[in-house]
Amino acid sequence: MPTGASTKRFMKIIYGPINMFRGSNSMDAERVKAAAKNQPSLSQGASSSQATANQTPAAPHSSPAHQPQETTPGGPPASPSASGTSAASAASNTTPAVIPPHSASIANRDSGVSLSTTSTIGDSSNVRSANALKSVLQDSSPPPLPLPVSSTIASPQPQNQSSVPYNWQATKPSVKERLAFLFNKDVMSDIRFLVGKPPNVQTIPAHKFVLSVGSAVFDALFNGGMATSDSVIEIPDVEPAAFLALLKFLYSDEVQIDPETVMTTLYTAKKYAVPALERACVDFLKRNLSSDNAFMLLTQARLFDEPQLAALCLETIDKNTTEALSADGFTDIDHDTLCVVLERDTLGIRECKLFSSVCRWAEAECARLNQPPSPQNQRRVLSRSLRLIRFPLMTVEEFAMGAAQSGILEDREVVELFLYFTVNPKPSISFLDVPRCCLTGKEQVVSRFCQIESRWGYSGTSDRIRFMVNRRIFVVGFGLYGSIHGPTEYNVNIQIIHTDTSKVMGSNDTSFQCDGSTSTFRVMFKEPVEILPNSSYIACATLKGPDSYYGSKGLRKVTHESVSSGKVTFQFTYAAGNNNGTSVEDGQIPEIIFYT
Repeated sequence: MPTGASTKRFMKIIYGPINMFRGSNSMDAERVKAAAKNQPSLSQGASSSQATANQTPAAPHSSPAHQPQETTPGGPPASPSASGTSAASAASNTTPAVIPPHSASIANRDSGVSLSTTSTIGDSSNVRSANALKSVLQDSSPPPLPLPVSSTIASPQPQNQSSVPYNWQATKPSVKERLAFLFNKDVMSDIRFLVGKPPNVQTIPAHKFVLSVGSAVFDALFNGGMATSDSVIEIPDVEPAAFLALLKFLYSDEVQIDPETVMTTLYTAKKYAVPALERACVDFLKRNLSSDNAFMLLTQARLFDEPQLAALCLETIDKNTTEALSADGFTDIDHDTLCVVLERDTLGIRECKLFSSVCRWAEAECARLNQPPSPQNQRRVLSRSLRLIRFPLMTVEEFAMGAAQSGILEDREVVELFLYFTVNPKPSISFLDVPRCCLTGKEQVVSRFCQIESRWGYSGTSDRIRFMVNRRIFVVGFGLYGSIHGPTEYNVNIQIIHTDTSKVMGSNDTSFQCDGSTSTFRVMFKEPVEILPNSSYIACATLKGPDSYYGSKGLRKVTHESVSSGKVTFQFTYAAGNNNGTSVEDGQIPEIIFYT
């Protein structure tokens, strides 16, 4: 893939002054006169033109085409001087009054279509995200689009009329081929665009009919109640490569996008109301979406009002929160996008790690504002997003070692949170305490025993049971039996181990209080553990405490069904090794708590 800097190669062709007439100006002048006198059209040949010219003598200097024209190297012929105004130019004064295309906007009062030349992807974090996106995507090689796709966008210099072979139409048997041949050529062109900002302005010829057929905005510009009569239109807010990609699509249905041009092409397609090209750009972004670029794409999706792409970005962030927050693009997002992410209940990360990432964003924002990254400045740039950090979800140790010492929180807030961690009942606080889970929907619990018995002992050996599911789930904890001797506290280590690789997928050392009843008691992982379908895992719990209740009459296969999430089937089997007696038929670990 090309590098981010290679976009400049599309901006090197700079034409000289532009002649608004493609052929002889005298011919155009004679056509106007012929039409005024109801004489035969002179388009059939030079001889007919000469005949009409004899009948209607032209005023002196009315045909600047008869004067020698200077040419600009590498570009089209220079325009005649103002004194050589043709009759065709005079005839253009009969067109309706127009707003110049290089003004703020071109509006069609009849259709309500507005063509603005003001860039909406200008400064701030949107440009940072778009530029960073190029470098992230440039190493990927996307699969082919549904429409014909070329890997790069060429910016050929427009061909002059004289360089086109005679009878080229005979070599193009279909309408599509003939229209595609006219792309970026002077042949029969009746409009020119000056695209880009100086010094990288590129002149691009086009045909009003083709553009009007493919775009309602161009149709309003050329044919609406306030249609422009200008032969050259300036478009400073669009990159030449993106405009060429738009024209290529309008002329041939071919999609030419790559990581360098996809965002600017999406902007151009939206500006000129070409939804098919918009969809092709969005599809390209979806295929290249990953945790590395999810935040950059989320910013752009919000900017371009692409809700479906934004939802996919958020889903990717939910499932790969740690990786997404570690990517360089995270610190480039705008504050509103940061708040959208922090408001989610579905982030799969510990709150202390989330707070560290948010502090990293605040430091980057201070640098962008040329301010020192002091705790006071970080608090100021975070503003309302600081209230979206769920400090109560941290352990007291995590809070004491991190947020409490950061200086970002006020002393009153630190005291308030320490009281929340240590006092029962919990006092009211100004921060949310709703748990986050990396999956949407409701928490679900599967139970594997039909009966409860008493006296299950512990000697430091782990209780283990092997299980498998038929669809992907996220396990957030276990339900365990408590003491038969009344209220007691247990110390416990819980794990989920991948059977084939022996990799520990999730673990937590914690404790839980029981009340002496036969109920189960929740013991949770620090982060949700992803369980893939048709893979074998071992649920493991090592308890330290008095004898407890246990389950009996266990089930080998349990199907859990919910209205919102459908069915999940668990299969339980014996885990090889020392299991403290736990098996499919009886033992500990009666419940698995999960989300889908």
